[in-house]
Amino acid sequence: MNSSSVASSIDSNSLVQKTVYPILFSIAFAHLLNDLLQAVIPAAYPILKENFNLSFTQIGLITLAYQLAASILQPLVGLYTDKKPKPFSQIFGMLFTMSGIVLLSYAATFSMIIVAVVLVGIGSSIFHPEASRISFLASGGKRGLAQSIFQLGGNAGTAIGPLLVALIVVPNTQYYIIWFVIVALIALMVLSRIAFWYQSHLSLKASKKAVIDLPNLSQTKIIASVVILMILIFSKFFYMASMSSYFTFYLMDKFHLSVQDAQFHLVLFLASCAVGTLIGGPLGDKFGRKYVIWFSVLGAAPFTLLLPYVDLFWTGILSVIIGTIISSAFPAILVFSQELLPKKLGMVSGLFYGFAFGMGGLGSALLGNLADHTSIDYVYHLCAYLPLIGIIAFFLPNLKKKKAIN
Repeated sequence: MNSSSVASSIDSNSLVQKTVYPILFSIAFAHLLNDLLQAVIPAAYPILKENFNLSFTQIGLITLAYQLAASILQPLVGLYTDKKPKPFSQIFGMLFTMSGIVLLSYAATFSMIIVAVVLVGIGSSIFHPEASRISFLASGGKRGLAQSIFQLGGNAGTAIGPLLVALIVVPNTQYYIIWFVIVALIALMVLSRIAFWYQSHLSLKASKKAVIDLPNLSQTKIIASVVILMILIFSKFFYMASMSSYFTFYLMDKFHLSVQDAQFHLVLFLASCAVGTLIGGPLGDKFGRKYVIWFSVLGAAPFTLLLPYVDLFWTGILSVIIGTIISSAFPAILVFSQELLPKKLGMVSGLFYGFAFGMGGLGSALLGNLADHTSIDYVYHLCAYLPLIGIIAFFLPNLKKKKAIN
């Protein structure tokens, strides 16, 4: 092999192996835009409830329809793209999301609202598995940090969405949701740039043998660990459903806040989730993902148990603490699951994102129905116990790796 071939090989290896921060921040920004558009749906609930005289059960059904569309397809999309990566698939996903936003702005019936949120859900199901894979590939081994940067984008978008809805839509009408098409157009431009990098990266990886770290665990232990992680996802996202879908109604009912004031409190909670997401991944890299997962789910319990009994000021403080602690779990859970099954990144990412969305949707529907039959206040008393399930993280293994070559 001549010197130029050696240099070319070294350059290719470094391109594949180094942490590519421009791509990490680009995919995080795309995640911000994608999740901002998703956040328009729950943020618009007070407006839709008033316009269409909806019950809490119907609001829960809207969330369930969206989350099912977002959850059922994700593992299938991930499984397919594990075998046949599709660098430009996220662009098609964003087109689905944009169509849903347009339809939601013009929706005149409950059934049209359902169709609109299903379109947004399909867009989300296409976006997340491949986006998570891109984050993993661009990490250069700093997987927790990369996942935190990626998740930070999503959480920031989830926090900004309700704020923009409160500023743009609430003072006007439902039709002003159409302005969020601008966000979708920006996302399409960002995703196009990422797609070309992804395509080049796949070509580089195909030219060299990949070395994959496999966990030194039996198949039974891997399956048991995945089940534990999914139970923790259930705990986290059922509680998060009570906050993202009903926190504004809780504040309006208990403290008689206006829609806008309640939305600003929701934004503070979601912003704290972004902070927790940012710190969760690097802490997992440094101290071990098992311990971060254990602390972030179980550690929120004292504060969730206090929340239903405090005044407005302490409700705001506790909601920020809860958001920061409980949101640090997901980057660690996702990277832990990817390290359990490193040959199936898309399927694992799709499975956990899909299950998370599914639990969020199911939780929203069940809690909405419960609120109709009891009260919003009772929902928060009941959900306060969910983080206690985090104690089962004790049974997760400490991952040790062995090398395997594809």
